[in-house]
Amino acid sequence: MKYEEFCKANQPIVEMTNPSLIQKYNVPAPRYTSYPTVPHWNNDINPSTWANLFTKAYKDFGNEEGISLYIHLPYCESLCTYCGCNKRITKNHNVELPYISAVMKEWDMYLKLLDGKPKLAGIHLGGGTPTFFSPSTLYVLINHITQSSIKMDDFEFSFEGHPNNTTKAHLEALSGLGFDRVSYGIQDFDSKVQLAINRHQPFEKVKYITEESRKLGYSSINFDLIYGLPHQTLETLKDTFEKTKELMPERIAFYSYAHLPSVFPAQKSFEKHLPNETDKRKLYEQGKKWLKEMGYEEIGMDHFALEGDPLLKAKSNRTLHRNFMGYTTLPSKILLGLGCSAISDTHYAYSQNEKTIAAYLKKIREFEFPTIKGHVQKESDLSLKPFIMSLICNHTAPWKQENMIPDPLVTFLNEGLITFKNNKLNITEEGKPFVRNICMALDPYMQQSEKSAPVFSKAI
Repeated sequence: MKYEEFCKANQPIVEMTNPSLIQKYNVPAPRYTSYPTVPHWNNDINPSTWANLFTKAYKDFGNEEGISLYIHLPYCESLCTYCGCNKRITKNHNVELPYISAVMKEWDMYLKLLDGKPKLAGIHLGGGTPTFFSPSTLYVLINHITQSSIKMDDFEFSFEGHPNNTTKAHLEALSGLGFDRVSYGIQDFDSKVQLAINRHQPFEKVKYITEESRKLGYSSINFDLIYGLPHQTLETLKDTFEKTKELMPERIAFYSYAHLPSVFPAQKSFEKHLPNETDKRKLYEQGKKWLKEMGYEEIGMDHFALEGDPLLKAKSNRTLHRNFMGYTTLPSKILLGLGCSAISDTHYAYSQNEKTIAAYLKKIREFEFPTIKGHVQKESDLSLKPFIMSLICNHTAPWKQENMIPDPLVTFLNEGLITFKNNKLNITEEGKPFVRNICMALDPYMQQSEKSAPVFSKAI
């Protein structure tokens, strides 16, 4: 029997979520890494207002909770055509030091607003490709930050690495600075899929860097996998999961590919080879089944972890949090974004930096916070935010008016996607795939006219 015939004969039987509900709710919807979401910000922030609100936030929360830092490192040597991140493609590594110097200056601008060294809860390096930067350059950056702050006892330092250019020297340098978590962007191991998305990374390289990470003491390794990519089938995805099983990272993010070619034109190159919505959902449903068989438990949207993982403990304890970096155990209300396009959340306000590197560098040279847009939280925002985040993180939220169910929720109730019990709104097991839709129905910003509705990726 030919291999193709074998695959067809042994194709997994996928138990699908109700297809009619998938069709109904597979509409553009926010991922709620913030509330309100970025497209709904009022853009009523300027550098002066932002500085004042940051100072207020640190005075109110900083001493107890510290600051979590997200540092955006935008450079990549090649374009991954599926990617929706803010990035700059270049092979010129002379850009490293000017950019890192600017990030350090931005950090110093925040330091000048405080009376002493701030407490540091965590650092996450994202991109782009953080490992585009040399180990020595990254060392200069992180050392500057840690020397000018006080690390909290339970701090978490993590970074995103590309398997092709993350070296042992990277791992050693960052480990010596306190990093013990790393996330590798795998996406898919199939060569045909990799060719379509312009991200060729042999399994051998992934295996090597994963094993080196463990040897050097990294306690948590995450793999990013994506479903819905061009040329993906159940058979190719099975091979990806089998290779993943060989390495058993502590965490797996199993993301839906977001097709937005109007925003990211490179995605048009493989548009004809994408799976249809039904086949895409099969990939996810089967992927979840394989993850469960491998010993991974679901944390929330797209995220899975092995037993004993801090994220799972936080989910069990109802202490899971969500911010622009995704799910986290860090309780800090202050997430400070450094670098171009980085987003900050100080509880009282959101802010995003200049999106282009040139504009960002110009603002820093002028000793001005590189704020390009933001949102000052209204009382109604601060009231609804924890409710939305509780649904996203814990699938339950307080509801003390069981006799008062708004019309948008009645449909979900009748479909068995939510329940009301013990003064709580609960999302059922059947309702979990539709959590974004449920949150959207309770979001007054999303009730605005279609004319002003922003573009989001599809919910399912």
